[in-house]
Amino acid sequence: MTYIDDLITTRDNIASLMASITANPKPNYSIDGQTVAWGDYLEMLREQLKGLNEAIAAGEPFEYQTRACT
Repeated sequence: MTYIDDLITTRDNIASLMASITANPKPNYSIDGQTVAWGDYLEMLREQLKGLNEAIAAGEPFEYQTRACT
């Protein structure tokens, strides 16, 4: 596996986790002084997904299309 392959696998895992969380949403709650904020967790995953997509895009080959007229 390459670096890009690892990033893609990580991105896909996070996307799958987000799909699972949004399919069965849970409320925020506190137990014994510890708070679980699902909305914050989902936002953190979204930010990670955004960063991974940017890293993947920066690491993949790209091409410029140009047009010349004479």
